[in-house]
Amino acid sequence: MKLETRKTTLKVLAAIVCAGGLLALSACNTVRGIGKDISSAADTLDPNSN
Repeated sequence: MKLETRKTTLKVLAAIVCAGGLLALSACNTVRGIGKDISSAADTLDPNSN
């Protein structure tokens, strides 16, 4: 793969990762919201939770 193509691919990948991170952060705009989201995800993944 050409160096130019590799650089372009990395830039696009970095942009996608940044956009995904921004979307995730905007979904829970407070520290309390982040805690609730993490707790909810943990409850979903753990079948033996309350």
